[in-house]
Amino acid sequence: MADPAAGAADSGLGAALATLQGLLTSGETLEAWAAQRRIYALTHRRICIAATSGRFISLQRRLIGGYDSADIRWQDLKEARISAGIIAADLTLVAQSSADLNIGAEVNRILSFEGLNKNQAQAMYRICQQHDQVWREKRRVRELEELRAKSGGVQISGGQAGYSGTDDAGAESEPARRLRQAREMLDAKLISDSEFESIKAKIVSGL
Repeated sequence: MADPAAGAADSGLGAALATLQGLLTSGETLEAWAAQRRIYALTHRRICIAATSGRFISLQRRLIGGYDSADIRWQDLKEARISAGIIAADLTLVAQSSADLNIGAEVNRILSFEGLNKNQAQAMYRICQQHDQVWREKRRVRELEELRAKSGGVQISGGQAGYSGTDDAGAESEPARRLRQAREMLDAKLISDSEFESIKAKIVSGL
């Protein structure tokens, strides 16, 4: 993890790091940061990026005062990629524009940063991956809980023999739809085999 104090040795980054610290909200902590190498920022001030306890932040100070920033909440992060050379690395983040825990959004944001200090970029990438894994698991659990709630609420009276999965009009019935959803989640590795069998047993027991 990068030490924020390490930037003090570079006077060009001191103001940027101070600005980053000023963007933190109450209780938010800075976990790591990375900056462009000088050779990659000959025509503009170097871009700094940071990983905090709650989000990813990018910051670019303007040539004549002020700055531009952007952030990505960890729950919106979909993918992080790194491409490293001998002395520098490029970091790309893909995020969804959506509500919390919604994995169905189609509009993505892509932020790319070139020529970052290699060691700093690698530390940033590791943190991005850690947060991505945490939120992927949270979304998986949320999907599983929603499916369990829906399947547990299925109540079909009667005990039809030779149940076909369709109603009298030939449309897919509610239990069949629940089973299909569970199978799709199993195929997508969102649930385990044992979890699928448990969900299936609940659905079948209600027939």
